[in-house]
Amino acid sequence: MTAKQPAVKKYVVKLSDGEREQLNTLIHRGKHRAGQLVKARILLKADASEGGGWSDSEIAAALDISLNTVARTRQQLVEEGFESVLTRKHSAASARPRIFDGASEAKLIALACSDPPRGRARWTLKLLESAVVELHIVDRASDNTIGRTLKKTFSSRTFRSNGSSRQTPTPLS
Repeated sequence: MTAKQPAVKKYVVKLSDGEREQLNTLIHRGKHRAGQLVKARILLKADASEGGGWSDSEIAAALDISLNTVARTRQQLVEEGFESVLTRKHSAASARPRIFDGASEAKLIALACSDPPRGRARWTLKLLESAVVELHIVDRASDNTIGRTLKKTFSSRTFRSNGSSRQTPTPLS
């Protein structure tokens, strides 16, 4: 058997002095996300501009991370740029669609402010949950979703103004 030959790096990390300084500052000052700190350390150790730079396996062992994390970080730097490595990606496609849009939210608020069913003193979240489905306001909704939707509006019967904006005190003359 022959010994494994070191692979030629497809994604070579070469940082400028300013980028290196920014990464060092990021690591040594302030509070930052753990993932951001790990990526900064990966880039500093993989930097080949001042000589060698560490191999992926050396970086993975030193930082106690997987080889794939090191490889993905190198690849992201080369393909997308320095700032992209340090910022989180937020995909609009990954977000869940809202259950209540403006119109259905208004119907929910009107229902919550109406008189409760017979035999009940007030609307509960479970009652509202079943009512919005029965009235075909939405296809399905949990009591938690209804609670969050009503909480962000000031439509509580116990809230003073019972409207969508807070009352401002009138100046005394």
